[in-house]
Amino acid sequence: MKKFIGLDVGDVRIGVAKCDPLGILATALEVIDRTKTNPVERIKEILDDEGTKKVVVGMPKSLDGTKKRQVEKVEEFVEELKKSIPNIQIIFVDERYTTTEAEHYLKNYSKKNGKERRKVVDMVAASIILQKYLDTLS
Repeated sequence: MKKFIGLDVGDVRIGVAKCDPLGILATALEVIDRTKTNPVERIKEILDDEGTKKVVVGMPKSLDGTKKRQVEKVEEFVEELKKSIPNIQIIFVDERYTTTEAEHYLKNYSKKNGKERRKVVDMVAASIILQKYLDTLS
């Protein structure tokens, strides 16, 4: 079984995706609101539910190759995960355009207000991140 979860780590929300047991297709799972939920604890629960320790994390690389503050924030969060979750396997994937892709896919999908739409975009971005990685396995 090739089970993974994908994360789109943001300052306020973390988009979460999962894949099918064969590791072929990623689907949006949920959005963790970091202001209301301990994201590390919630991710531990999701990993237990999904029966995996493999996490694909979007790394927001800059177009010019420099390391911006958001990259450092993602790395800090990943370190928290590593400290709290034994044997976690982290795989980084370039996520430069995932939010743009997600917004493009959802442009005509949702007429919800900005906050609700943002949650959907975060979940879809996480599934795009995970799908990019799954596609490299085939």
